[in-house]
Amino acid sequence: MTTPWGEFELTRFPEDARDRLRAWDASDEYVLRHLAQERVPLSGTVVAVGDRWGALVTALAEHRPTQITDSHLTQEATRANLARHGVKPGAVRLLTTQDPPPDRVDVLLVRVPKSLALLEDQLLRLAPAVHAGTVVVGTGMVKEIHTSTLQLFERILGPTRTSLAEKKARLIFCTPDPALERPAGPWPYVYTLPDGIGPAAGGTVVNHAGVFCADRLDIGTRFFLRHLPSGQGRRVVDLGCGNGVVGTAVALADPEAEVLFVDESFQAVASAEATYKANGVPGHAEFRVGDGLAGVPSGSVDLVLNNPPFHSHQATTDATARRMFAGARRALRPGGELWVIGNRHLGYHVTLRRIFGNSRLVAGDPKFVVLKAVKR
Repeated sequence: MTTPWGEFELTRFPEDARDRLRAWDASDEYVLRHLAQERVPLSGTVVAVGDRWGALVTALAEHRPTQITDSHLTQEATRANLARHGVKPGAVRLLTTQDPPPDRVDVLLVRVPKSLALLEDQLLRLAPAVHAGTVVVGTGMVKEIHTSTLQLFERILGPTRTSLAEKKARLIFCTPDPALERPAGPWPYVYTLPDGIGPAAGGTVVNHAGVFCADRLDIGTRFFLRHLPSGQGRRVVDLGCGNGVVGTAVALADPEAEVLFVDESFQAVASAEATYKANGVPGHAEFRVGDGLAGVPSGSVDLVLNNPPFHSHQATTDATARRMFAGARRALRPGGELWVIGNRHLGYHVTLRRIFGNSRLVAGDPKFVVLKAVKR
């Protein structure tokens, strides 16, 4: 990545030589070029929200910026990219979306997220730290910035306008208005589960901003809940747990089960823990933000339940699913099972057969399939 601060070699996390997706795009380059051209003072507190793989804070490391992200993978990529360029640990402050933000922000850079709810939540959390002199610049690809995006900046921070597009990227300029009356944030959002979905029916779901289907039970999870296995073992993993409703349903059905909730999203794991506690489940549970099943001992798990994502930000890819399946096979004991819910067209049965040597259809409808693979 070429910037006014030099050239930077950046990678995503985990590194994969076969991955052709870059760790930055034109919107990162655009906002960095703007900061240099406009000679924006960077001597105060610089905060980069949603910096996807650490591109912004790596380029600006000499100014000791703060990164705020919802992604464990982003934090790991950022650490690796900073180390690659000789940045000492601690020179860049790494915060999660669940951490208290800085008390004062002088330059706020916002990489527009896919989730409008997450953008709203983060702007509301940062608004008290923004003052009349704060330079606020959002950035994203043209397809990521909508009227609703600009309206959020305007409603929460102050008057907002956009730049001309360059290389299909656009900037957002916001002039903070400290006198603006800001609405109360709706997050976390709480709702009651419908009937007819098994042990979790009538239960409570707690969703922090940015978690998939924050205001209702999505149809894929609904289908999965109706076909969950029972009595499959003591150690169960809800892999890519989201709001934790699947793992909570397992715990409600079998109080003896030990459930591990894992997700790379800090918002998701906070939601899963809140959902679990809201339902008064008597069993034992662990909540972990991490890279799939990394760190889980091999052969230590009886059952893995998984609804894998098929997007990495705006890119469609099955790389995450493949890594989740391979991690599950390693972590499962012999005879242990991986149960997967997915859109029928994604062809997960082929991938499972390649990794496990077997795959069986448990249930299906015109849109979804539930598949089972057994570790031999």
